Amino acid sequence: MARVRYGARTGAEIAAARTAGSRLPDIWSTGVVAVWESDPDAVAAVLPPPLKPTGRPLVRVNISKVDLPGYPLGAGSFAVAAAHDGVEGWYPLVMPMTHERALVGGREVFGEPKKLGEVTVEREDLVVRAALARHGIEFVEVRGAVSGPLPLPEPVRKTDFYFKFLPAVDGSGGGSGFDADPVLVHCVRNEKVRKLERITGDVVLRESMYDPVADLPVRELVGITIGEKTTDQKGTVVERVDAQALLPYIHQRYDDPQQILDGPPEGSA
Repeated sequence: MARVRYGARTGAEIAAARTAGSRLPDIWSTGVVAVWESDPDAVAAVLPPPLKPTGRPLVRVNISKVDLPGYPLGAGSFAVAAAHDGVEGWYPLVMPMTHERALVGGREVFGEPKKLGEVTVEREDLVVRAALARHGIEFVEVRGAVSGPLPLPEPVRKTDFYFKFLPAVDGSGGGSGFDADPVLVHCVRNEKVRKLERITGDVVLRESMYDPVADLPVRELVGITIGEKTTDQKGTVVERVDAQALLPYIHQRYDDPQQILDGPPEGSA
């Protein structure tokens, strides 16, 4: 009988897939990063407990393109500065990706708030434009001109915070809203940079009911850069969190939070 491809894989095949995944070469991306100080009350308002604000109400947008062979990828992240248990890092609110493959591992393994979207990184001579868009709305645009090179930073470790959870099958989960207690993930990235340039420009935030980043306005621009970097990442579950405390924030993950409460139609398969 011909192999049934939905059938079980052998132990050897599973082991080979794990080995291949652990031996990925450095993948370099070209990205625009903008950092600014925003409204401290707005930054605090988007942080689910036990995350807390840091000493500065910083917001960071990272807009990158990755020239994977035969599979170019656009990737973005819009995050606010946060702290947990003495560790400072970033809490992403939305992470647009241009391909489903980039969503799966991040959402299902780490709990990243990834969504399908459009990612633009354009450079013509010194003029640079980068943008994130979903549902036909370009909700973040970074634009400007390269004004000079910057010294290469030393390799650095950065931490992102994610909440990993599954909405309850019956819509209630015994009142918690989840099938099990959510977990807080520390995702540590080791970042190396091989090229970095300063951009003189600005950040435009546009109104979107799906991605309301305009609520975190640019009060003072810290800086904009364009560079080439590579990162690896490792996630660790650091604690289980109070389901009732997290429940008011899960709309951050979905365009329509009501849909996670909708059961399948009768007779559907």
